[in-house]
Amino acid sequence: MSSEKFSATLSIGDLNDYIAPSQGCVVSFKANSNSNPKPSTSSCSSRLDKSYAGNSAKLGSAIKPLETEPVKISLNDCLACSGCITSSKTVMLEKKSLDEFLSNINKGKAVIVSVSPQSRASLGVAFGLSPLQVFKKLTTLFKALGVKAVFDTSCSRDLTLIESCYEFITRYRQCHSTTDKKSKLGLPLISSACPAWINYAEKNLGSYILPNISSVKSPQQIIGAIIKNHICQMLYQRPEDIYHVTVMPCYDKKLEAVRDAFVFQLDAQGEKIVEVDSVLTTVELLDLIKSKSVDFASLEELPLDNLLTNLDDGNLLYGVRGSSGGYAETIFRYAAKNLFGKEIVGPLNFKTIRNPNFQEVTLEVEGETVLKFALCYGLQNLIQVVKKIDSGECEYQFLEIMACPSGCLNGGGQIKRKPGESVQSLELKYLENLQDW
Repeated sequence: MSSEKFSATLSIGDLNDYIAPSQGCVVSFKANSNSNPKPSTSSCSSRLDKSYAGNSAKLGSAIKPLETEPVKISLNDCLACSGCITSSKTVMLEKKSLDEFLSNINKGKAVIVSVSPQSRASLGVAFGLSPLQVFKKLTTLFKALGVKAVFDTSCSRDLTLIESCYEFITRYRQCHSTTDKKSKLGLPLISSACPAWINYAEKNLGSYILPNISSVKSPQQIIGAIIKNHICQMLYQRPEDIYHVTVMPCYDKKLEAVRDAFVFQLDAQGEKIVEVDSVLTTVELLDLIKSKSVDFASLEELPLDNLLTNLDDGNLLYGVRGSSGGYAETIFRYAAKNLFGKEIVGPLNFKTIRNPNFQEVTLEVEGETVLKFALCYGLQNLIQVVKKIDSGECEYQFLEIMACPSGCLNGGGQIKRKPGESVQSLELKYLENLQDW
């Protein structure tokens, strides 16, 4: 099956890993006389139309049509499977769109854009440029449109990684300082930066998995909090006068941005002030470039805004390696040094277990394995590792879980690869001009 038929993140129904925006909803609906219908996790591969009754034949003869009002899917109902929400321009969040972004520039808002390194890599492959060149040209483009500042989410990712390291050390020590079985439930610590994974966990896995999920915000939300709480003051702006946009490799980052947990206050009119006002995917940014008839490759390269950008004096972007932020690698190195006095130099030796999307790395001290971390990408691998956690058989202390195969570089919002191009070409572009953190 070709990748263009795939959906943006994952399918609950048949456990296929979906890579690009496309097809139909994979959830089915159950009648509930006391409330609106809610999605269940039972298998369904047909397209979700506006009315449940209109789809009854597609959903199977065992399900009878309902004589009710059309089903409406809210963001709280969404399983992040991308069928009815992610790939539908008419249903997708109106306030998270390209038009809304341009509208707020025209309204005179102080617009700030934060760009992810994965999006820069995708644009770099598309235009034959280095990520640093892409970043400088994006700065030129955005500022020509009226954007006030362009920042780098690698900066907020560093803060996420630091907090994640502290969180892991705290949980590890707590778990190994008691014999109380209930106190050991904090491990494995599971990364929380993938909104598709978090939606799936909350909707389908119940309370047994949620205590293991990291409490640290994603880089998108951390940079949003910094901008709305601190940078606005440096710019002599009120938080409500800042319109913050992120450029991300994932459609489901739009869902993350509207979570109630990321509303930090109300303005004078009682309106919500959110950390991230709008999320543009890499594809939407490419649409913007095309709509403005911009010769992107020939654009002037303006200096970067250094305030929230990982740029050293040698004109190199710096940060951690890893297609999804380097959580497992960074925490593993930190834990090895701080728990066992082992400083690891050079690349980590990740060992492929089932497939390239499931890898593990271990640390041995005096012949005993003291640390065991894993990268778990794609729904098929995710389901297997979740079963082990549920049964108490999971041997890992940390899991970097991402819904997309190959991680965030291969997110559903990335520019479609040309025939013959691989994720490895994106990885090479991602590492270009990158200096280790």
